[in-house]
Amino acid sequence: MVTLTSQHFDVVVVGGGPAGYASALYGASAGLNIALIEKAKMGGTCLNVGCIPAKELLETATVARTVQHAENFGVEVGSVNLDWSKTLVRKQGIVDQLVSGLTGLLKGRKVTVFDGVGTLGSDHKTVSISGGSSGEISIEGNAVILAAGSEPRSLPDFPVDDRRIVTSDELLSIPELPESAIVIGGGAIGCEFASMMADLGTKVTILEYAPKILPGTDSDVTKVVERSFKKRGIETRTGVAVTGQTTSDEGVTVTFGEGESLTAETVVMSIGRKPMSETLGLEDTGVEVDERGFIVVDSTCRTTARQVWAVGDVINTAQLAHIGFAEGMMAITDILGEQVTPIDYDKVPWCIYCHPEVAFAGHSEESAKEAGLDVVVSKHRFAGNGRAMIVGETDGLVKVIAERRPDGTAGRIVGVHMVGPWVTEQLGQGYLAINWEATVEEVAQFIQPHPTMSELFGESVMALTGRSLHG
Repeated sequence: MVTLTSQHFDVVVVGGGPAGYASALYGASAGLNIALIEKAKMGGTCLNVGCIPAKELLETATVARTVQHAENFGVEVGSVNLDWSKTLVRKQGIVDQLVSGLTGLLKGRKVTVFDGVGTLGSDHKTVSISGGSSGEISIEGNAVILAAGSEPRSLPDFPVDDRRIVTSDELLSIPELPESAIVIGGGAIGCEFASMMADLGTKVTILEYAPKILPGTDSDVTKVVERSFKKRGIETRTGVAVTGQTTSDEGVTVTFGEGESLTAETVVMSIGRKPMSETLGLEDTGVEVDERGFIVVDSTCRTTARQVWAVGDVINTAQLAHIGFAEGMMAITDILGEQVTPIDYDKVPWCIYCHPEVAFAGHSEESAKEAGLDVVVSKHRFAGNGRAMIVGETDGLVKVIAERRPDGTAGRIVGVHMVGPWVTEQLGQGYLAINWEATVEEVAQFIQPHPTMSELFGESVMALTGRSLHG
C-alpha cells in the first residue's frame, strides 16, 4: 500500500451518494479541503438507480395516463403506444446529465475525488483506497465521514437476475416491461413501481406483510391510494407472508399466506434496503455497528470512534435523499465546531410518487393518539377544489392534525398528510408549520393563491379555527 503523505485533507468522505456529496459540497463551501471517495458512479443510488430514474419512469406513466384520458378534455388522439426503449434513453439522459453536473460542481468546489473502495484505518484518520482507477493508496483526514449507502434487500431463495426476479436496480433498466408482475413489498418504493407498471400496461399484484400498504401513513391517506389502485386493476394482498418461489419458462410462481400462490412474468423485490457498512472495514476501528449492519451514531451523527461521523443510508434513519443531505450538512457543521441543531426525525418530510401522490410530515392521527396526544383533525377533499377539477385529478384529500387545547379548541399543528394531485409539491408549508410549532390561528391568517391546489391546505387549517369558507 502506497501512502501519499502529501494527500492530507480536512475531511475525507467515503461514499458519493446524496449524503456523501452533500457533505463534500457543504464542507468545501465552508472552506474545508475535502476528499471524496466513490467506488461506482457519482451520485450513488439516488441519481443512478433510485430517486431520479424512478421518478422519470413515473412521469412517463403520467404522460401515458394523461394521453389516455385526453378525450375528456376534447382532445382526440389515436391509440396510445409505448416505446419503452425511448423511455429508457430519456431516463438515462437525465441521469447522465445530473451526474455530469454533480461531477462538475465537485470539481468547481475543488473537491478531490478518488475512484475506489474506501476503508477506515484503526487510527480513525487514515482511509485506504483500492479497487478503482485511483490505485492502491492511502490518504488522511482530520475528520472522516462514512457515507457508504445501501443496497436492495432480497428474500432467501429469491435469486435476483435481470428479468424474472428483480430489485429496483434491475427494474429501472429492464429491457421491456412484463405483461404481469408481482411486487413483494407495499411500502413507498413498491407502490411507486406498482403504480408505474400498471399505468404502462402491466398487470400488477402487490404482496405486503403488514396489515395495509404504505405502513406508517395515515389510514385516510392509505384508503385513497387503495381505491385508486383497485380502479386501475392493481390487486393488493395485505397481511400475507411470502414463503417461496418457483421459476419456470412461463414465469415465477410465488407462494404466500396459507398455501396460496400467484404466477407472473416478473417478480419485483421491494422489501427495503440494507446498509453497506461491511465495505468500510470497521472491524478493528472502534466504530460500533448494530446487528442489522447500521453504524451507531449520536444525535449529531458522531460514531463511537473519535473524529468519525456516519450519514445517510448507512445509519438507521429514514432512507431518504433529503435526509442524507441534512445529515451531511449537520456532520460538517459539527466538524467546524459550530452549533448543531439535531434533526427531528419525527417531523421530516416524506414524499411518495405513486398515483395518486402521497406527502406528509409529522404525526398521523393514529401515531398522535399512540403518543398520548389529544388531537382534533380537519379533512378537505380535492373533489371540491377548482384547480383539481381543471386538471382532471380530484381523488385525494388534505388532512391536518392539531393538538386539542384544554378549552377544546385546536392549537399547535402536529401533522399534515396529503394524498392527491401534485401533493409532493404542496407539502412545504405544512412541513414548515409543524417544525415551527405553529398554531392553526397563525397559519390560517396566510393567504392561499386562487385557483391552486394549495388552497385545500389553507381550508383545512382554517376549519380548525371554528370558521371556514368552503367546507
